[in-house]
Amino acid sequence: MTARRRYITTTIPYVNAHPHLGFALELVQADTLARHHRQRGEQVRLLSGTDDNSLKNVLAAEAAGVDVQSFVDRNADAFAALRGPLALSLDDFIRTSSDPRHRVGVERLWRQCAASGDLYRKEYEGLYCVGCEQFYTPDELVEGRCAEHGTEPQLVAEENWFFRLSRYADRLHQLISSGELRIEPAARRNEVLALIGRGLHDFSVSRSHSRARGWGIPVPDDPSQVVYVWWDALGNYVTSLGYGTGDSAYDQWWETSERRVHLVGKGVVRFHAVYWPAMLLSAGLPLPTDILVHDYLTVDGRKISKSAGTSVDPVALALTYGTDAVRWWLLRDVPRVGDADFTPDRLTTRADADFAGGLGNLVHRIVTMVHRFRGGVVPASAPVNPGGLALADGCREVPGLVDAALADFDFRRAIHAVWEIVEEANRCIDAIRPWELAREERRGNGEAAKQLDTVLLTLVAACRVLADELRPFIPDAATRITGQLTPVEGLLPAAQPLFPRLHEDVQPA
Repeated sequence: MTARRRYITTTIPYVNAHPHLGFALELVQADTLARHHRQRGEQVRLLSGTDDNSLKNVLAAEAAGVDVQSFVDRNADAFAALRGPLALSLDDFIRTSSDPRHRVGVERLWRQCAASGDLYRKEYEGLYCVGCEQFYTPDELVEGRCAEHGTEPQLVAEENWFFRLSRYADRLHQLISSGELRIEPAARRNEVLALIGRGLHDFSVSRSHSRARGWGIPVPDDPSQVVYVWWDALGNYVTSLGYGTGDSAYDQWWETSERRVHLVGKGVVRFHAVYWPAMLLSAGLPLPTDILVHDYLTVDGRKISKSAGTSVDPVALALTYGTDAVRWWLLRDVPRVGDADFTPDRLTTRADADFAGGLGNLVHRIVTMVHRFRGGVVPASAPVNPGGLALADGCREVPGLVDAALADFDFRRAIHAVWEIVEEANRCIDAIRPWELAREERRGNGEAAKQLDTVLLTLVAACRVLADELRPFIPDAATRITGQLTPVEGLLPAAQPLFPRLHEDVQPA
């Protein structure tokens, strides 16, 4: 039987500056889903990349006194380099300015929509936010400013190509309301439905060559225009698969995948849940199946942003506190709905409580007992001690609970299900008191010896389940736990501390 295929993508960020923790959240969420589904036997392709063809990038390069290509190359390299510090299992990484797959795919998508009669030229005047790379109507502004960036849009007048978005309003509403195009959480789905219900207007899909500073992909058959950055960028989800080149990866991962999953921030839902599906409908291509939306990270209540002076460097965090601690805070403390305020103290407090004081202490405690009471040899199979039934039951149930939580895009709930095993294992130890069984065994009590074998075996098995279920969330730590529980020449390695206490040991990098 062929394994299910799941194509998972992140958004591709502008490279007007180095990456920040807000985008790291999306990367880690996507990586966790990819690792989880691979572990469950699915075929998975995980894509990220960078949006190079943006006016924001051009302006930032000009401000830095650097030519645009060199500027975007340098910053795009910083995004690609997040693989190591964040332990990402990316299968592909696309750059829209230099990847040879991209331009040909964007051109094909444009021609397909043109063939459907959905592209036309017209003169237009509107309020344009460079930060969003988007036109706004006055009623979409807050006191005349962009709600996302707090800046006043520019009044822009020019002739551009437009896409007939209005043609697809009813179809989009039906797809989303029926769940065929699934948007999670429900609050974001309702926002999109309300947006469509207010009426969809055709939108500009090109910019003049002069206003774009000549940077970007020329409109097919119209060199006076450059393809609008959002049209260009959204195409990456199919151009990275060789759409337009005849690559079989497109058929395998877009046309026939059971799930096509986009992870996006709440600020770009309109583009991914309205513009992109309409473009695909126009071109006659399959739609994504799932759009999973996360909220923002903040610092002192302000959105983490490259341009707002609230950037937090994820690489510096990983170097200072460790990859496990960074991934864990992003997955354990960031809610499914609502923004999360970041401080280094919150990260270290969480890591110390859960790692050093919780998971690490439990594994160390169990391995130490195996060495003390059984010379490092894990007992052979034995009946479950009545006192360990709850732990054994929990270990059997946890995979299903994790599956259900991650199907709902709820990382905190998934981790809570796994963490019940940590807490139940500690309750099991405190209730059965293996050291007292060992004392009775030394007095010749054969039944106590059997019970001790059973509880040690049950506890080691529980830790192995923990390592397996935590692997998608904290792969490096899971590998260390597995190593601690893997016999070498018949013996478990001597117990070693798995996690440092960050408050005591770490000085900022």
